[in-house]
Amino acid sequence: MIEINLIPNVKRELLKTRAMRNRVISMSFLIGGASIAAVVALAVILGGQLAAEVVQNSGIKDRSDKLMAVEDLNKVVTIQNQLSKINAQHSGKKINSRIFDVVSAVNPPAPNNVSFSSIKVNPELKTITLEGSAANGYGALETLKKTILSTKVRTTDGANTSEVELTKDIKDGDTSFGENSEGKKVLQFSFSFEYNEALLAPANNGVVSVITPTTKIDMTDSRQGIPDSLFKSKTDNSAKRENGNANR
Repeated sequence: MIEINLIPNVKRELLKTRAMRNRVISMSFLIGGASIAAVVALAVILGGQLAAEVVQNSGIKDRSDKLMAVEDLNKVVTIQNQLSKINAQHSGKKINSRIFDVVSAVNPPAPNNVSFSSIKVNPELKTITLEGSAANGYGALETLKKTILSTKVRTTDGANTSEVELTKDIKDGDTSFGENSEGKKVLQFSFSFEYNEALLAPANNGVVSVITPTTKIDMTDSRQGIPDSLFKSKTDNSAKRENGNANR
């Protein structure tokens, strides 16, 4: 069988080129259509964002105008801000009134009880300085110090309970004999100690109790009244020394 090629090679190459051109044009149309669709979708999204922004800006402007129309706005905002912080500050404040409960709890029973003339608290150094007088002399003073060293501070928060020492060391101060307002010879004393910060912890930390060798006092609500017998004026000997120094 004899085959005769009636299409010249040039014509055949032309047909191949046209077919390739048609495929390229078709692909270009498809890609162009997809690009147009993507641009339209992005334009719709952008338009929606712009519309939402316009609505939100309008709402902000309306509320701003209403807020600015309030008389003394700066004062109102400042007061509201302060009021919003009161509860947080109140719940986090230290309960300094517990000092009086501690002093009352560590005071030994008679005949070694003492009378305090001054209680000083230094919150920065976390120290308590006690000044007073003891009718039973050095024996009462040593009993007081040992009671303080044996005192514990217990914190109970639900089922959790922790216990720490009130202090680990006492720093001695001045001691001297003098007469009190009743003419009795007493020992004047002063000393200080560093207290554990759990003693004055905020009320929201739990129930705080002070435990001495003989007593236990719940200090959740510190007492408002302190017995007058706990505090006495300085002894006559101090007054005499002061008068003597003035006469000099």
